[in-house]
Amino acid sequence: MVTLRDVAEESRLSISTVSLVLNGGPSSARIPPRTKEHIQRVAKQLGYRPNLFARSLRSNRSQSLGIVAFDITDPYCALILRGIEKHLRASGYFPILTDLQNSVAEFPRCVDMLLGRRVEGFIAIANPTYLGPELFAKFVPRQTPTVLIGRELSRSPMSSVAVDNAAGTRQALQHLYQLGHNKIAFIKGPKELVDTQPRWRGLECFAQEVGLKMDTKLIRNIKGQNSTYAEGQSLTEELLKANREFTALVAFDDLTACAAIGSLTRAGRVVPRDCSVVGFDDIPNSEFYNPPLTTIQQQLELQGSLGAEIVEELIRASIEKRTSVPRHRKVTPRLIVRESTCPAPRP
Repeated sequence: MVTLRDVAEESRLSISTVSLVLNGGPSSARIPPRTKEHIQRVAKQLGYRPNLFARSLRSNRSQSLGIVAFDITDPYCALILRGIEKHLRASGYFPILTDLQNSVAEFPRCVDMLLGRRVEGFIAIANPTYLGPELFAKFVPRQTPTVLIGRELSRSPMSSVAVDNAAGTRQALQHLYQLGHNKIAFIKGPKELVDTQPRWRGLECFAQEVGLKMDTKLIRNIKGQNSTYAEGQSLTEELLKANREFTALVAFDDLTACAAIGSLTRAGRVVPRDCSVVGFDDIPNSEFYNPPLTTIQQQLELQGSLGAEIVEELIRASIEKRTSVPRHRKVTPRLIVRESTCPAPRP
C-alpha cells in the first residue's frame, strides 16, 4: 500500500509538506500552487489513497452519516437514497445505511450500531405509519444533527423535509377539472397515515374554490394501515356499484390508481376514454402501466438531496459552535401527465 512517505520520497519533498497538501488542512493554503500540483500528480501516479480511518482518529471526526430506512426494497426509499448518495458523493461524507425491514423493534439496535461507529448525524426516511420524531427523541442524543425525510415537522425541534401533499392533490384535481370533469370519484388514504389528511385537504380546498361538488357516494376510504392492490380493486368495484356516474377517479396513491384501472377495465370501462384516473407518488412502474399513469411526482431524489444538505449544515454549525435552529423544507410536487387522463366525455 502506498504511504505518505512513498509520495514524499518520489516528489522529493518532506512528509509534513506532502501531508498538509493531501490531507487538505487549513495550513495547506501556504503551500505554493505549483508544489501542490506536483504532489497531487505524484500521488495519483503512485495510486496513493488516504487512510480515512487514521485521519478520523486525528481529527476526532468520522465524516460518516447514519441513514435509517424503513425498507430499502420500497421504491419510495430507493429514490430518496439515490438523492442522499448523489449529494454526499461530492461532500466527502460516507453514508452508513441501516434497513429496519419495516420492523420498529429494529430501530434501537440500528441507532446503537450507528452511534457506535461515531456517525456525525442522522438522516431518517420516515415510515408512513410509525417512524416519527418521537423515536429519535427517545434513542438519539439531542445534540446529534438529525433530519427526518417524509414527515412534515414544522413545529418540531427536529429538522425535516417533506412533500407538500395538499399542493399535489390540488394539481391532480385541477388537471381533471380543466379537462371538463365534474363527476369525480375519490379513494381516500387510511386514517392512520399522516399523508391522508393533507392530501384530502388539497382536494377539498380546490373543490370549494371552483364550486365543484364532491358527491359523498363517490368517496371511499382505504381501511387498512396502508394501501394494497386488492383493496384498491374492491373499493373501485364498490364505486361502480354505487349507481352514480363518474368520468374520473382520484386515487390516494399510484398502487391504488393501478388497481382502479384494473377494476374499471374488467367492468368494460376503457381508461381514459370512459374514466380518467390520477395517482400520487410516481412510483417507477407507473409510466409502464397500461395505460401509462398520470400522477403526482413527489420529487423523492430532491427530498433526499435536501435532507443531506440540511444535515451537513447542522454538522457545520455544531463544529463551529454556532447556535442552529431546525430547518424545515417543503417540496412542491409535479403533475406528470401521461395517458390515463383525457377530456371528459361529451354528454
